[in-house]
Parts: sequence; C-alpha cells; structure tokens
Amino acid sequence: MSIGHTLLGLLESGPRHGYDLKRAFDDTFGQDRPLHYGQVYSTMSRLLKNGLVEVDGIEPGEGPERKRYAITDAGVTDVERWLAAPEKPEPYLRSALYTKIVLALLTHRDAAGILDTQRAEHLRMMRILTDRKRTGDLADQLVCDHALFHLEADLRWLELAAARLDRLAGTVNG
Repeated sequence: MSIGHTLLGLLESGPRHGYDLKRAFDDTFGQDRPLHYGQVYSTMSRLLKNGLVEVDGIEPGEGPERKRYAITDAGVTDVERWLAAPEKPEPYLRSALYTKIVLALLTHRDAAGILDTQRAEHLRMMRILTDRKRTGDLADQLVCDHALFHLEADLRWLELAAARLDRLAGTVNG
C-alpha cells in the first residue's frame, strides 16, 4: 500500500492535522498495522516538499505547533493517476516456502513435515480471519476475503507440492 497516496486520498475530503490523518488511516486501513506518528509526519514532509500538499494553517498546541495539511491540485492529480494504474500482480515466483522445501530435500530433512506444519499454520490463520469476518463490517469482511482467497490458493499449492514431493526430491537430489 502506498502510504503517501492513501494520506493524499484522505485529505481530499478536507484539510486535516497529522494526528487526524493517522486516526483516519488507522480506522479505515490500519486495523492490523496502524501507522506510527513518525511515519505520518515524515510522509507529510515529503508530500509537502513535492508540492502535493500545502500547510493550510498552523495552530498552537500543548506541545509543538499543529500544522493542518491540505491537498494541492497536483496532489489530486497524483492520487487520480495512482488510482487509475493497475497494481502489479504478485506472482510469488521466489517463495520462502518453496526455498525451505528444496533446502530440506537437499539436506535430507523432512520436507513433508515442513508442508504439514505450514498447512496447519495456514488453517489456523484462516480460522482467525473467518471469525473476524463474521463480526466485522463490510470493509473488514472484504479485507478478510482477500486474505482468505490468498490462503486458499496457498493451501492448494501445499497439496500439490506434497503430491509431487517424491518427484521434486528426485529432481533436486539428481
């Protein structure tokens, strides 16, 4: 996820302070990985430097002065361009799990056990996401569905790898 573009998009509804941007981000996108304040302010500094936001006002606070940021026309154009561009599909051609399986075979360790352990971990995560999906709002349900579909694809691969493990061992070990 592009944090900068997300913050810009949140600013389209009107000027906000860094604290308000962090809260809006966390409420909408950051349930699993909230932003750190430092990340918000460093991103806003970069967006300001690049002319994508401007300081709309400065208010005294109990601590440092509070800057209110507003998106510029260039920022709106940048968000529009980002939204219109397709995300690059992630083909996972360099999988850590595949590497573990091959290394286990090369070193005569239990590759099937690695697959079983991973399958159990995937199923555990799927149960957690399914429970979360049941109690979540529509946005949370969509996020969980996205993750669940990826985990289902991984499970299919785990089954395929287990079925081909002997052939792979023969190929790997020559």
